[in-house]
Amino acid sequence: MSEQQLNQTDILNWLKANPDFLEDCPEAADALLPPKVKKTRGIADFQSYMVDRLKADKEMVLETTREIVENARSNMNNQTRVQMAVLHILEAQSFEEFISSVTMDLTAMLDVDITALLVETEGKTIPHVQTPGLKMVPEGTIDQWMEDRPALLQADISGLEAIYGSGANLVRSQALIRIDVSLDMPPALLCFGSRNALTFEDGQGIEQISFLARVIERCIRLWLSVPD
Repeated sequence: MSEQQLNQTDILNWLKANPDFLEDCPEAADALLPPKVKKTRGIADFQSYMVDRLKADKEMVLETTREIVENARSNMNNQTRVQMAVLHILEAQSFEEFISSVTMDLTAMLDVDITALLVETEGKTIPHVQTPGLKMVPEGTIDQWMEDRPALLQADISGLEAIYGSGANLVRSQALIRIDVSLDMPPALLCFGSRNALTFEDGQGIEQISFLARVIERCIRLWLSVPD
């Protein structure tokens, strides 16, 4: 036998002894030229292997494409909801109607289960504000919850009664967005709760809900005639 035949035999014997070689090292298949036609028994049909691999690669590409399209569609839907929410709260004819729009109407418009607007206070009333729909929390609470973060998205949680009241047992995920109206006003918190444990998750983009929070800040500032 020639040296080439001996090498081929050694390789064939080694592959027979290691039948999972291509499974462990699929990149090796890229360097092979499979037979185009299966002529005799005992010859492996690499063509079918390559076809199967191409099908798998195609499915992976299609799945990735579907995920990209679904994410883009979801982002577009969320953006449309936020835009409609902004237009709605700008149409309020009074401060009380504005607060009602934020705490009640946004729940349906943004497809969440409960919305809350919290304000810190030292006493039993909110300085300059006595309006139904606002919840009060003790001074320092928001800083304790947020830890200097402008927004906090949490999945698979149990809702707090201090935020959602009697609806706390519904909440499995939440988005908390800080509201800083002015230096003369206590800090506030815009809270969205969902019964879906994965509606809000750490790592999601916060640009849209942050924009909504900034609009609410400016609206409160205008309604109460307070400086920045």
